[in-house]
Amino acid sequence: MNASRLILGVDLGGTRVKGLVVDSAGRVCGEDMRLTDDGADDAWQGNVRALVSALRRRFPEIAVAGLCAPGLAARDERSIMNLPGRLRGLEGLVWSDELELPTVVINDAHAALLGEVWQGAAREAANVLMLTLGTGVGGAAMVDGRLLRGNLGRAGHVGHISLNPDGAPDIVGTPGSLEDMIGDCTVAERSGGRFQSTRDLVAAAVAGDGEAMQVWARSVHALAAALASLINVLDPQTIVLGGGIAAAGDALFKPLAAALDRMEWRVGSSRVAVVPARLGAQAGAFGAAYRALRNLSQP
Repeated sequence: MNASRLILGVDLGGTRVKGLVVDSAGRVCGEDMRLTDDGADDAWQGNVRALVSALRRRFPEIAVAGLCAPGLAARDERSIMNLPGRLRGLEGLVWSDELELPTVVINDAHAALLGEVWQGAAREAANVLMLTLGTGVGGAAMVDGRLLRGNLGRAGHVGHISLNPDGAPDIVGTPGSLEDMIGDCTVAERSGGRFQSTRDLVAAAVAGDGEAMQVWARSVHALAAALASLINVLDPQTIVLGGGIAAAGDALFKPLAAALDRMEWRVGSSRVAVVPARLGAQAGAFGAAYRALRNLSQP
C-alpha cells in the first residue's frame, strides 16, 4: 500500500461505534464516535455507515478498513459469523460490500491485543496474553507473533476457563469460570448483594471494609490462579490487563503480583510482565486498523 494512503479502524461496540484514521506508522490523523443505537429497527447499521462516510469525506486517502466487533469472526475475516442476541443483522454481514471499501473483520478482543502490540503496552512483543476485565472477561493470545484464532475463532476466550469443576455453569456452560469469579456480572452475587459494581467493591476494600477485602482477595486469587495456568500453556512474555476492573490500579496489580510470586512457574530469574493496557477505548480501533494494514495492503 502506498505510504501516503491511510487506514480506517472501526470498533463496533454495543454502546458506541468508534472510528480511528491512522497512517501506516500508527500515527492518528483523525477520529469520530457515534452511539451504536442497538435497537429493534437496526439503526446501528446506519450509524456505522454514517461514521465511515464522514471520515472518508475528511480523509479521502483512506484505502482500507478494519472493523472489530463482539462475536466470532468468519474464517475469511469478511464478517462476524456468530453473535447471538445482539446487533441484529450483524451475523453474515459482509463489511467490504456494506462500506464499499476493502474491509477486514476481527473479534474485538483479538483487535485489542493487536492494538496493544502495535502501539500500546506490549509494543513489538511476540508472545502476549491479553485479558479485558469488565462486565465479563474477554481475552486474546499471540504466540510467536501469530494471533491465535483456533478452529472457530474461539481462541482467547480465557474468561470461560474453569477454575472450579464443581461450580455453577457460566453463560457458555463452563463450570466455575474465571469470568464468574472476577467479572462485574457476578459482583452482587459474590458480595451477598452488598455491592453492585467492582468499582464500589474495590473502593470499600481500599477503605478497610473487612468483608469487601475478603471478597476482593478471593477475586484476585482466582485471577492469579488463572494467569499462572495460562502462563504454563501459552508461555507469554507479557500479560496485558485492560477493561474497567484493571483501572483499579495498585489495588489490583499489587496483590496480583504477590499471588503470582507464589504461583508462577519461573525458570531461572524469568517472570512474566503483567502490565495495564495503555490504549484504553482506542485499542480495538487500533488493532482493527493494524489487521487491515497487514491483511489488505499487499499488492
